[in-house]
Amino acid sequence: MSSLSLRVTGHDLPGRECGGYRDVHVAVQRGREPEGPVPGDAARAVWEFTVEAVATPEGARDFRGPHVHGRRGARFLYLTWGELPPGGAFTMFRRAKLMLGDLPALAVERGAAEAELRLTDPCGMPVCATIRPPGIAWS
Repeated sequence: MSSLSLRVTGHDLPGRECGGYRDVHVAVQRGREPEGPVPGDAARAVWEFTVEAVATPEGARDFRGPHVHGRRGARFLYLTWGELPPGGAFTMFRRAKLMLGDLPALAVERGAAEAELRLTDPCGMPVCATIRPPGIAWS
């Protein structure tokens, strides 16, 4: 098992108000909770954390840790979108999956990977669903 430092950078956020939502924020999901919420009108959003890279009995790579979701062979990170009014609680309305299987093997071997992605879809809403290259650039 080895540690893998991840840095996820999002740009072109959709704004604090979009699609009827107010006080829009985006966070990486740790377990069931949002972590590091960033306002939807920020210039960019950056999260840094560590996951564990492990080999499966079949010799494939797998990932573990509180930010990792999904079943073996289909692990991913969630970016969770929600409303976060001042002094209020985060109420999720949308999520995006960043697939860990898309990580370059060299990045896993060196123990550090970076992802960069646009956080607004073509309709002006927060990105959602599964984000795969070219919608995300892993290095």
